Amino acid sequence: MSKKILVLKGGFSAEREVSLVTGSGVSTALKNAGYNVVDYTLDDAYNFVATLKVEKPDVVFNALHGNFGEDGAVQGLLDMLQIPYTHSNIVASAMGMDKDISKKLAFENGVNIAKSSRLTFKEFITIKDSFEMPFVTKPVSDGSSVGVFIVKNDKDLDSIFYDDENIELLVEQYIDGLELTVAVIDGKALAVTELKPTLEFYDYKSKYTAGATEHILPANIDKNVYDKCLADALIMHKALGCNMVSRSDFRYNKKDGVVFLETNTNPGMTPLSLVPEQAKFVGISYEELCVKLVESAQCKKI
Repeated sequence: MSKKILVLKGGFSAEREVSLVTGSGVSTALKNAGYNVVDYTLDDAYNFVATLKVEKPDVVFNALHGNFGEDGAVQGLLDMLQIPYTHSNIVASAMGMDKDISKKLAFENGVNIAKSSRLTFKEFITIKDSFEMPFVTKPVSDGSSVGVFIVKNDKDLDSIFYDDENIELLVEQYIDGLELTVAVIDGKALAVTELKPTLEFYDYKSKYTAGATEHILPANIDKNVYDKCLADALIMHKALGCNMVSRSDFRYNKKDGVVFLETNTNPGMTPLSLVPEQAKFVGISYEELCVKLVESAQCKKI
C-alpha cells in the first residue's frame, strides 16, 4: 500500500501564492510517483489539525513558504502530533528564517558576511541618517525578498516604509556585484547559478515572473569563486542542521569576495525555482526530488 502524503500549501504569509504553485507541482509529481496524495490548502489552523486527524497521513509535504510555514511554527505542531514532515526541523527552520541569527552562525563558521544591524522600524526611523549608504533594509524573518529596500540616496531613504513600526529589520551593508545561489541536496552542493534580473536586484517580482531573470547555470565565474560558493553553501546547510535540501544565496565582487546573504531551508519548487533547476542540471528530475524529500521526512520523537 502506497504512503499517504498530505501536501500542505497556502498558509498565512506574503508568500501564499508561491506556496500554492509549489504545492500544485509537488502534488502532481507525487501522484505520478505512485503516492496517495491529499491536497490541503491551509487557511485555518484548527481545520488543519482536524484534517490531520481524519486523513492520518504518513508524511506531510511542507510546501508552505514564509512565516508559519518555514520558521519552525508548523514544524513544532507536526512534531507534537508525531507526523513526519519534509524539509528541516523546528530549530533549523527558525534559525534559517531569522537572517540575523543565520548570519551570526555563518560568521562563527568562517563564512564571509556583510556588516549589519538589527533593530525595529521605529528605531530605524530615529537613526536612519546615521547609516552609511549604500545599504539594504529587510525584515529579519521574511522570505522571497519581501519588503527589501536598497538605499543609495536620500530619495531611497525617504521611500522606506513598513506597516508595522515594531517589525524587526536587518539594516545591512549593500554588496554590489553578482547574485549567486547554490542548492544543497542530500549532503552535496550541486552547482552555482548566477541570477541576472532585469530589475536592480533579485526581488519577489524577479523570482516569480517568467522572463524577469536570466539564470546562468553553471555560473560563468572563476573556479575558485565557484568552489567557494559550493563550500560555503554546504557549511551553512550543515551548521543550520538542514534536512535533505537547502539553498544559500551570495553576492560576489572582487573587493568583498563571496558574501553570504541567507539560507532558505524550504526553497520554492515552482517552475521558475532554482533548486529544481539545479537538481535537473545534475540529473535529478523534479519527481525524483519530491520523492527524496518524502522519503527523508522525519519528526522529533517523543
